[in-house]
Amino acid sequence: MAKKILVAEDSPTVLAMVKAAISQEGYEVHTAVDGIEALNKARSVVPDLIILDLMLPKMDGYNICRMLKFDAKFKDTPIFMFTARSGEADKAMGEQMGANEYIPKSASMEELDYLIGKIKEYLGE
Repeated sequence: MAKKILVAEDSPTVLAMVKAAISQEGYEVHTAVDGIEALNKARSVVPDLIILDLMLPKMDGYNICRMLKFDAKFKDTPIFMFTARSGEADKAMGEQMGANEYIPKSASMEELDYLIGKIKEYLGE
């Protein structure tokens, strides 16, 4: 059975690119376009790994990460912050909230290969 990955991203273009890249690797991809939807989908789908944009409508990635990491059901679920915010303070905040990885993204999205490598590393593939 394919491992499930939840991707929360409010940019339709970025979401489509990330979903396509992850799906191509054989993962079952679930998506959310805002923070509330991401939290609800995480609870209903129970993904093996979660990828969060920081700047989501309704609830930001930091809050989602913190809420999930305090939930016993998700405390061991890898959560990646995949965001345009690449400052050290942003990264430190991500780590404080329990994110396993903080991956900056750029307009060119060359980080997709790195992201796929990290997914495989965390999911033992």
